[in-house]
Amino acid sequence: MTRRTLFASSALPLLRNSRARAQGRAAPPAGKLKITGFEIHKVTLRWRDLVFLEVHTDGGITGLGEATLETRAEMVEQGLRWLEESFIGVDPAGPEDHWNRSYYRLSRWRNGPVANTALSAVDMALWDIEGKRLGVPVWRLLGGPIHNPLRAYFTHWSASLKNRSPSEFADLAVRTREKGWTAVKWTLPLKGSESERIAQSVAEVEAVRKAVGYSLDIGLEAAETFSPRSALEFAKALAPLRPLFLEEPVLRENPAGLGEVAAKSPVPIATGEGLLSRFEFRQLLEARGASIVQPDVLHAGGITELRKIANFAETYGVEIAPHQCSGPIGHVASLAAMSVCRNFLIQEWEAEDDAVYLELTGGKYPVQKSGFIGLPEGPGLGISVDFASFKKRFPFKKMTRRALL
Repeated sequence: MTRRTLFASSALPLLRNSRARAQGRAAPPAGKLKITGFEIHKVTLRWRDLVFLEVHTDGGITGLGEATLETRAEMVEQGLRWLEESFIGVDPAGPEDHWNRSYYRLSRWRNGPVANTALSAVDMALWDIEGKRLGVPVWRLLGGPIHNPLRAYFTHWSASLKNRSPSEFADLAVRTREKGWTAVKWTLPLKGSESERIAQSVAEVEAVRKAVGYSLDIGLEAAETFSPRSALEFAKALAPLRPLFLEEPVLRENPAGLGEVAAKSPVPIATGEGLLSRFEFRQLLEARGASIVQPDVLHAGGITELRKIANFAETYGVEIAPHQCSGPIGHVASLAAMSVCRNFLIQEWEAEDDAVYLELTGGKYPVQKSGFIGLPEGPGLGISVDFASFKKRFPFKKMTRRALL
């Protein structure tokens, strides 16, 4: 080794530290890290239970992930504990390799919502650690951004309405546009005959169009409640009002049925929140079952897999509008993944919780401006969460949907 080489190698840590100090941040630790354990936090906020993960390391860096699986918090907690055994003492570097190891090699029983949600949370946390260790945002590690800010829509938009009258929809649309939003989504009425539900839904959309014209894009959640026949009848009734998409009109387990609807529908069909990997999306894409796919970073395999699903969909000319209505970590993780996807269309956003998330992240949580959400600038996922305050304000209550049956 020459004197010049020796000097250069020994000076690298000094240069890195001085550069970090100049940018006003702590220098990332040199050398390897080891995972020392998982810490799990559960809360209940409004209508859902949220599950968060902290992956601790011996270097003082903690990665954040989210494992929210509505009504199955305790099941996914056990899934995380099962994964924890294989991560203790392991260097968290290389999220892709850890994903492959966890998905393919830890067990041949590798799929399902609980297993995939647990893996998704760990994947997010490993990306967060990697970004913090290197002092850069996750979206930069992924090669981005292509998109910043990213367009978002206000989901569960009509939940606050008492009577679902057309006048209520019109008034809310005006207020929503005044706040800057350019797109919303709401769930169709689920009670009544098909004809009654279709008529009421069309009246709601018409009221919004009369109030704000086409300045507000509209997504409609059908919650898998139509047959292919009635879904097409509904789509034809909606077509003159130009909604952005009709979401899950028929069962997601039936890609052929979705393909039948999508081929004849004058309204774009969207689906995918319940699909768990690129392998399941393959069946949907091959059936031409949607022009917009909606994977969820919390269930489809984390940041690593979400990006692959988007790239796969792009080869079919299909856009991506990720599902996301859970906690703050899931929201920013989805943004990071979408920032590098050419076929990104729009991000679902649970705007009713923005004020809470902004407070519990010390003001780091991104909020919409003119219908767009900016990427967090900090290293890793760019946010921290005050879990102690979160749990104190919103204590965990076991949730179930059995009362609805």
